[in-house]
Amino acid sequence: MPVFAYQGRSPSGDVRKGEVEAADANAARNRLRQMQIRPDSVKQKGGLSIDIPTPAFLKPKVKVKDLVIFTRQFATMIDSGLPLVQCLDIQSKQAPNPTFREELADIKDAVESGSTFADALKRFPGTFDELFRNMIAAGEVGGILDTILNRLATYLEKAERLKRQIKGAMMYPVIVILVSIVVVTVLLLKVVPTFEAMFAEFGQALPAPTAFVIALSQWLQNNFVFITVGAIVAGVGIKQFYKTEKGEVLIDGLMLKLPVFGELLVRVAVARFCRTLGTMVASGVPILEALEICSRTAGNKVIENAVDGVRDAISEGRPIAEPLSEAKVFPEMVCQMIGVGEATGALDVMLSKVADFYEEEVDQAVDNLTSMMEPLIIVFLGVIIGGLVIAMYMPIFSMASAIGG
Repeated sequence: MPVFAYQGRSPSGDVRKGEVEAADANAARNRLRQMQIRPDSVKQKGGLSIDIPTPAFLKPKVKVKDLVIFTRQFATMIDSGLPLVQCLDIQSKQAPNPTFREELADIKDAVESGSTFADALKRFPGTFDELFRNMIAAGEVGGILDTILNRLATYLEKAERLKRQIKGAMMYPVIVILVSIVVVTVLLLKVVPTFEAMFAEFGQALPAPTAFVIALSQWLQNNFVFITVGAIVAGVGIKQFYKTEKGEVLIDGLMLKLPVFGELLVRVAVARFCRTLGTMVASGVPILEALEICSRTAGNKVIENAVDGVRDAISEGRPIAEPLSEAKVFPEMVCQMIGVGEATGALDVMLSKVADFYEEEVDQAVDNLTSMMEPLIIVFLGVIIGGLVIAMYMPIFSMASAIGG
């Protein structure tokens, strides 16, 4: 029987090397998993490489869609009474994403070796975030894993939908503005100089708009390298500044104060906060732990700091609505509704209602923003590009009129 040299990791993460006999590479890997070793590479002795591990950056990423499908199907199987290990085994064989298949196989081996499901998920924090792991842990303790999985799937679907909406709302104007900058730059660098040379031959005084455009073209030609380098340096500088605590607070605060977009970002933050907190509270996750996770998934440093302040206040015995209102980040209506939910013992229900309301608000705001941006962008492009074209043709019209007269 062939002998395979392997390198892998134990459940504790220690590197293990050795040799194992097996019929082929797949059998060797299965045997290693039975030995509680996660194989990284398996090679047949004698120099023939049987299994070369794929570099991490070349492996396909596990997408939210993969996670949602897994969570839905897993909930159905658990609800049907199938054992946890069998569910993981089925999922690890049918998952379409090869990276996800490997991770699920590893999780199955860990559970089979006596680890809890939640602890096994910690091996892959990039796929299963802290919220996912904490909710699974609460489901295992409470014996309601299928219910928790269904809640998780619903949460992931709504969170991803909200994310797509914001990306769509932001992407459209950004792409149009970038394209218009490129078009105007090409006109000023390539087209206007041709007209400038033609006008110089006529030797006549140019209209003010034409003279302005030509002067702008000359300035851009003379300083194009400096402008490009300056833009790159400014971009890198802003990115580095954003990585600092002060920069993140300043830039995120400015984002929330932007006209139109700022209000949209606040609605998104409220919807995300209420949906995350409501889902975790309903699943039995302690409120302080849930708020800590909410702050890390806020997506905005100002809101993160506000949620951290709320968490500190609650740890001192205060109700959640009071410090939330004092933070001056969330709308007063949200704070009052959360206060009512807290007083009636239905905080998770109230949070879910607030999240539903604000997700609908985001839908409407994105639709309104798109409708409003389309005519504004058309006017913007018409004024900028149309203005350049008219300025270049004004001397030609003047000369044509003079000749005709």
